[in-house]
Amino acid sequence: MSVKSSPATPASAASTRAVVEEFLAARLAGDTGRLTELFADEVDWVLAENPAVPWIRPRSTAAECASQGAELMEYTVPEDARASVDAFLVDGNDAVLTGHLSGTVRATGKSFEGPFALRLTVEGGRITRHHLYENSLSIAEACTP
Repeated sequence: MSVKSSPATPASAASTRAVVEEFLAARLAGDTGRLTELFADEVDWVLAENPAVPWIRPRSTAAECASQGAELMEYTVPEDARASVDAFLVDGNDAVLTGHLSGTVRATGKSFEGPFALRLTVEGGRITRHHLYENSLSIAEACTP
């Protein structure tokens, strides 16, 4: 096993943390315009495709990535949406958040929940990587009538 490590500077870590905090605030506010500005023109987006879940699909442009939050709110009950962050780790340009999320699918009334891990990379003040790992089985079951 090899571990790739790049030199992390306090300045790059502080910049990464600031962009990620802005991302979280914009996501919470549903500010798609600001999210589009925060995402790079091309994003390395990973979220396991799930045909049963309408808001989970491949994305790569800033606009596509930014719209994911709005699509999520369209298909779920916003008042039931919950997310908590247990850890927020920053190493140079990379940030990892772990926590728990839950919600209710509007069309079925079924709930989903589970842990998540989100890896973001920030370069030049914009998010170039967005890899989200979540309980996709729970979400798919909640979307299935």
